[in-house]
Amino acid sequence: MTLTKAHMVETLAKQNGYTKKQSVQMVEILLELIKRSLESGEDVLLSGFGKFCVKEKKQRRGRNPSTGEDIMLEPRKVVTFTCSRKLRDKVNGKLP
Repeated sequence: MTLTKAHMVETLAKQNGYTKKQSVQMVEILLELIKRSLESGEDVLLSGFGKFCVKEKKQRRGRNPSTGEDIMLEPRKVVTFTCSRKLRDKVNGKLP
């Protein structure tokens, strides 16, 4: 199952007694804070979860898969995620 915003809102409301409207606002505010930080080039560190970073990709040569034609890919920014050691261990079943 994929975790969606709707599922986060529902769980937040059920487990903490918030209204659905309050839960939607909290989730939206959190995601907006993360987006703004990444847009401005700042890293986002969530302790025990991981770190989102903005990395610069240089211009490089690529290939159009449908025609096989060589093309130049423009420089761009990408968001990367590195999970914390705690999360990695939990996913791998090393932590209770």
